[in-house]
Amino acid sequence: MGACNDIMDAKDSGAVIISIAAGITLETLEKALPGRRVVRVMPNTPCLVGEAACGFALGTLATDEDRTLVKTLLDAVGLSMEVSETLLNAVTGLSGSGPAYVFQFIEALSDGGVRAGLPRNVATMLAAQTVKGAAEMVLSTGKHPGQLKDAVTSPGGTTIAGVEALEKGGFRATTISAVTAATKRSMQLGGTSDEEIKNKHGL
Repeated sequence: MGACNDIMDAKDSGAVIISIAAGITLETLEKALPGRRVVRVMPNTPCLVGEAACGFALGTLATDEDRTLVKTLLDAVGLSMEVSETLLNAVTGLSGSGPAYVFQFIEALSDGGVRAGLPRNVATMLAAQTVKGAAEMVLSTGKHPGQLKDAVTSPGGTTIAGVEALEKGGFRATTISAVTAATKRSMQLGGTSDEEIKNKHGL
């Protein structure tokens, strides 16, 4: 928490402090920064291209003006959602770590295309655009992903054959496990014991 000492020594003691440290609780930050207004944020790397998915939670001294400021800053680089601090570890596991999962999925889709005969550059571009387009359909239509999936999977067709292969490989369960594993790790980084994580949070 050496950075907190530097912050306390800074001249502008009226500035709101925004933390992006995974797992470090508002309580811990406020103890290290007595009297300071703190907001905890979990961004993700797509903020670099204006497509972030961020969660944030206000500390006990943070104001409505701080809420507006933080949301304005985050919305400038994508989507932001205020959540209770108890949910920020789950935000970390889902959208904070999520880009890595999606990059792996795009790579795997591209590998599948190459295995089926496509040149690597063509396969990667098609895979990335497919993920981007599918994500935009979820966001713009407001439809449940399962409903959109069903619209693609015609009876006895190619897509349902692929979906079956994914399910046989444990795709859904493995993805859920990835999110919960990252969520658990975020809790551990914040000092939560494995016993509490299991008994209180079921992870």
